[in-house]
Amino acid sequence: MPERSIDQARHCFAFEQDFIGNWRCIPLCVRRKLDLSGVKLRLNHWLALSQQQRQELVDWADDSKALDLLRDHLRLCTAAMAEGMVTDLPVAIAEPWQCSDQLPDLLLEAAQRRRIPLALDRWAGLSELERFALCKLARPGHDHHNLEAAFSEVLG
Repeated sequence: MPERSIDQARHCFAFEQDFIGNWRCIPLCVRRKLDLSGVKLRLNHWLALSQQQRQELVDWADDSKALDLLRDHLRLCTAAMAEGMVTDLPVAIAEPWQCSDQLPDLLLEAAQRRRIPLALDRWAGLSELERFALCKLARPGHDHHNLEAAFSEVLG
């Protein structure tokens, strides 16, 4: 089953609606780009950026060249911040959300606890951003307050 077609670089989910536009939180489309470019951008960094700079990051492309430029751009933007410059992380490679052929156990358990059917063919049909969102919201230590809304929006 082919992935659904959404603009993964810029798409914001309805469950993120409470901060779209004011960008008081880092939207998942930006968080995905950060993971793909190997950058740790803290919320304090994000909030220290201007509204226009945050919008620019939301609108930033997600091809490999753009992600390299993003990493360099964020280093420059944050170099003089009180929080210090962004830090490097390993670039996301073969993360569960990048593997459409294997349903992550953690996500399957989260879906089962909520009595939400989730089969491999359905997982494979999601866009990478949708898989990213579900995995990030289901991970241990996350407050999970948007997980049910995410399941509803992404799985219909």
